Amino acid sequence: MAAQEKQLADAHLALIAGEIAARSTRSHGHDGLAQREGYRSPEEFVKATTGATGREAVTAVRVGRMVREAALDGTPDPATGSLFEASEPSLAPVATAVAGGALSVAAADAVRAGLGVPTENVPSTALSEAASTLVAEAATLDPDRLQRRARELRDDLDEAGIADRERERFEKRSLKHYRLSNGMGRLVWDLDPESYAVVTELYDRATSPKRGVRFVSGPHQETADRILNDPRSIEQLASDTMLGLLQAGATADPTELLGDGGAAIRVLVTAPTLDSRTGHGRIEGSPDPVSIETVERLVCTGTTTEVVFDDTGQALDVGREQRFFTRKQRIALTVRDGGCRFGACDRSPSMAEAHHINHWARDGGRTDIKDGILLCKFHHLLMHNNGWEIEREGSDYYLIPPLDIDAQQRRILMPSKSAAMRDLQRELTSQPRLALEKLTMNP
Repeated sequence: MAAQEKQLADAHLALIAGEIAARSTRSHGHDGLAQREGYRSPEEFVKATTGATGREAVTAVRVGRMVREAALDGTPDPATGSLFEASEPSLAPVATAVAGGALSVAAADAVRAGLGVPTENVPSTALSEAASTLVAEAATLDPDRLQRRARELRDDLDEAGIADRERERFEKRSLKHYRLSNGMGRLVWDLDPESYAVVTELYDRATSPKRGVRFVSGPHQETADRILNDPRSIEQLASDTMLGLLQAGATADPTELLGDGGAAIRVLVTAPTLDSRTGHGRIEGSPDPVSIETVERLVCTGTTTEVVFDDTGQALDVGREQRFFTRKQRIALTVRDGGCRFGACDRSPSMAEAHHINHWARDGGRTDIKDGILLCKFHHLLMHNNGWEIEREGSDYYLIPPLDIDAQQRRILMPSKSAAMRDLQRELTSQPRLALEKLTMNP
């Protein structure tokens, strides 16, 4: 009973998500439902307003769009009179099953992913029959096995298309990273089979002695013994090895990277903390502190840049002579803002642009740090295109929504996302004249 109720709840969420997506299409531009509310995509809107995880929101939008289009397929458009055509008509049996509560959203997404799209060799009618078969079989298969079963049916229908699907998998390769709630980070690396074989071969070479591989002799025996006796776990050893390979390769082909040299990280620390060797620092973009020992190690191997703040927490200004913020000003904005300051946006400083809160050309705004603020590209465009404004009051910044979002245009505080600034504010509170923060970069 509980499982059925959850299935129905997920179906309702998908229907709502599909409607949100329909009202947030590219054709609506910045007037789309999601963007008007300040969200980059319908998936973000669904996630923020329903409490769904990112993955759940993406799946809900995808399946919801499919269910909505299936319901409208063949109906006349009230505005134009033309008949609406679903983009995935072969999945109509799946959409019907979801709408009726007979198929879970996860199972529907699995069928969709496994069957793929119609081609010259596999018409829509053949895929529709396969979809009906899978809906019937879904009662005894979990979503993962259901997707494998869907792929089997697709391969049976289209032997000639195996090479095409191989190319399709290659095009889907991607590497994404996420910051976890505990301060750590996670990479999600989707690899085509050939690339995956390369990575697993390196993984095996780094870890196989600890996983029970025997009969190693000759010149590899010493390396195998060292790996076997390494106190790190298999997972730790694999992580450190892959990171070492990335660092070593950073200078191997400079044409693949913007900038040159090895990977650089920044650690932020107040001057009194560094001088007294007590307290902690912050890795730029991370809310979690690092020990003073880690700070000193990075200072020892890198370079330092001083960023001076006044007693309100504002960095120095350089005037209006130039329109774009300088590299040193960008460093100061990064230290102060910690990323995009619009709402709950989590874009890091590297993904943000410096915005003049007073328009440089229209309002005579100055390229002063106090009148600049970091916004990601999406929210920067939203500010300019949808009538949002920012006001500064001392060292505080407030977001002013347009009239169509809030008729009263109530101000919304835009707190800094920088944990290092909180450290600095504590220093300023206890020692107002020590308004100095250092940024350290390793090469």
